[in-house]
Amino acid sequence: MRIIFSILFFMGSLLTVQAQERSLFDSLAYRAELQATFSGGDHTPLWLNANKYGLSSLKKANGYVRGAIERPMALDNGRKWGIGYGLDLAVAAGFTSTFVVQQAFVEARWLKGTLTVGAKEQPMELKNQELSSGSQTLGINARPVPQIRLALPDYWAIPGTKQWLSLKGHIAYGKTTDDGWQKDFTDCRSRYTEGTFYHSKAGYLKIGKEGKPFSVEMGVEMACQFGGKSFIRQNGEMVCYENGSGLKSFWNALMPGGSGSDEANSAYQNADGNQVGSWVLRVNYDTDSWRLSAYADHYFEDHSSMFLLDYDGYGSGDEWNVKKDNRYFFYGLKDIMVGLELNLKKNDWLNAIVLEYLCTKNQSGPVYHDHTQYISTHLGGMDDYYNHHLYTGWQHWGQVMGNPLYLSPLYQDNTIEIGNNRFVAWHLGLSGHPIKNLDYRVLATWQTGYGTYHNPYLPERHQYSMLAEASYRLLQGWSLKGGLGFDSGEITGKNFGVQLSIIKKGIL
Repeated sequence: MRIIFSILFFMGSLLTVQAQERSLFDSLAYRAELQATFSGGDHTPLWLNANKYGLSSLKKANGYVRGAIERPMALDNGRKWGIGYGLDLAVAAGFTSTFVVQQAFVEARWLKGTLTVGAKEQPMELKNQELSSGSQTLGINARPVPQIRLALPDYWAIPGTKQWLSLKGHIAYGKTTDDGWQKDFTDCRSRYTEGTFYHSKAGYLKIGKEGKPFSVEMGVEMACQFGGKSFIRQNGEMVCYENGSGLKSFWNALMPGGSGSDEANSAYQNADGNQVGSWVLRVNYDTDSWRLSAYADHYFEDHSSMFLLDYDGYGSGDEWNVKKDNRYFFYGLKDIMVGLELNLKKNDWLNAIVLEYLCTKNQSGPVYHDHTQYISTHLGGMDDYYNHHLYTGWQHWGQVMGNPLYLSPLYQDNTIEIGNNRFVAWHLGLSGHPIKNLDYRVLATWQTGYGTYHNPYLPERHQYSMLAEASYRLLQGWSLKGGLGFDSGEITGKNFGVQLSIIKKGIL
């Protein structure tokens, strides 16, 4: 709450300023929405719940009333500087909380750089927002984390490259807001955390001149949960670990280093906090009538998956933990998301097609041992994607912060962990606008799940999920949206649901 009040105070201070005879109250955009979801089966179907920035629920009957106002910075596009702000609130039924502060932020721009303070929904990079299954690191599946974010949001041409090289990116620090939910969900009987800090950073390089058909975009996305307190059940009792929260921990989040609070006296030390990330790549060919893109997202959590190699030259005997030889162990690139996106610019009935393949079942291999005094070979496997031994994993308010095909903790019973992180999936997305004011999208996903290495599915489990959704724009900013969702299989169960929304948009 202190963060929210600080944001509102900062917002109020900005609103007292006027510049060049234009008030910061002018041209405020508003949005009001009433949504209701009704389902049969065990849960809300996957695609009626996922990739909605966490404003969703697994309860079979749920809904919300939502209201938002925003001053977009685009109003100041003709200036060297710009100011924007927004407040987005919901009153919900059947959710993890009744009153939801979905967004509350202020932001300022100087030339190309932007500073954002607060919780704001940030889009995925290098993927289709409506049709992709989701980014593996910085996705759109969980509630926004309040943060201070410094960004270069749009590509900036590097001087001296004749506009053939451009870059963009961001760096952010924040704090998660789900402490109370974690305690309620676990009843303080299994792992939960308090006061966890959040960090993310990303950088993207684009090769290709504006107006040319061919371009390549590549980059890295990294994030970290650190600091706060971790409560772990050990020997039948809850044990508290005080994680570092000083300047050194903030530096270790930026440049992965240090060690976990439970590893101070251990010969094996991992980086401080829960470090996650992805290498991303997108290749585009753009013409007047169509655009074809191929992209990849390789997820990693440590050196074995980030660089696909580990140091393997330790000594023996008393020198078992001393680096002696110039020797490395190489891992195969087996876990990756690859996708194709085709945009048909002159075809109204079908104007976008996305096809994705996602494999996460290897995780650097099925065996793990840090070399010992008696076994010198160093292997690093069983990475246990999204889970962590100190933190509650890559999640916020029970929803994974990456790709929703990783089974979110909300599907578990009183335990905050990702229950299925080893899987193979195919995903298809289609969209179009066949007649004036009518838009549709269709999502279909087939998944084979293997559970986790620690708790495998025996035998493997299968799941099919589908969504058919249409939106019709009426007069004076009104629109209606309806969706039908369907799940069949053993991962999330057999579910069928309908979701209806009434939306009003306009300018104050």
